[in-house]
Amino acid sequence: MPGLTGPSTDPDSGPETGPGPDPDPGPGREAEPTVRRHVWIRGRVQNVWFRDGCAREAERLGVSGWVTNRPDGRVEAVFEGDPDAVAAIEAWCGRGPTRARVEHVDTRTETPTGERGFAIR
Repeated sequence: MPGLTGPSTDPDSGPETGPGPDPDPGPGREAEPTVRRHVWIRGRVQNVWFRDGCAREAERLGVSGWVTNRPDGRVEAVFEGDPDAVAAIEAWCGRGPTRARVEHVDTRTETPTGERGFAIR
């Protein structure tokens, strides 16, 4: 395969190209920064498919991080990604899945750590 063991010997093949850097957002526009939010959700949020619904919503929005049940009955989650997508998953946490009854969401902004993918812990 070209590029793995050396240059191609096929004279009709063009130059090898890789994915390269992220596309330039254009003049006067900067790429969106990544944000990280740590949230704790209180209410009837365990045994109502909260973690599963949260993971599906995060994946739909392209948000990385994790979600877990806490021994005190709350759900804890970390979200990293595009600011609008993270805001959308935070808003979802304020509602939760159909069977949940969210009473309160505590949120803390943190420095992004480069989370990749989304996990249910």
